[in-house]
Amino acid sequence: MFDRIDHLGIAVAPEDLDDQIAYHRDVLGFELVHRETVESQGVEAVLFDVGENHVELISPLGPDTGVAKFLAKNGPGLHHVAYQTTDIVSALATLKERGVVLIDEEPRTGIRNSRVAFLHPKSTGKVLTELTEPAHH
Repeated sequence: MFDRIDHLGIAVAPEDLDDQIAYHRDVLGFELVHRETVESQGVEAVLFDVGENHVELISPLGPDTGVAKFLAKNGPGLHHVAYQTTDIVSALATLKERGVVLIDEEPRTGIRNSRVAFLHPKSTGKVLTELTEPAHH
C-alpha cells in the first residue's frame, strides 16, 4: 500500500520560517528544492531533499489554520509523517475498511500538485499521518 516515507512535516512559526530555511540549508546541508503557498491547506510549504525523501517545513498562513492551532498547542516541531502511495484512493478505502479514522475521505491537492489525505492521530498512535500520491507528469 505504501512505497516509502515521503517526508517529515515540521511546523514552523511564520516569523521563524526564514531562519529555519537557512538552518536546514546552511547548517544541515539539505538542498532546498521547492517552496510553495498551499492555500487549500493554509500553509507556506518548503521542501528539502534528504536522499530520496524530504523534510517539509510548514508555516501557517493565518491563525485559524490547522498548523497555527498545532503551533499554539504544541509549539514548533514534528507535525506529521507522510507515506507515499501510487493509489491514494485505494489506500484510503483499505484503511477505512481496517477501521482507521480518516480526516480526509477524499484526496485533496497538496504541494507540487500531489494528492494528499490525512489520517486521524487517534487511529495512528497519536501521530498525524499523511498519505501522498505524487502528481503524474
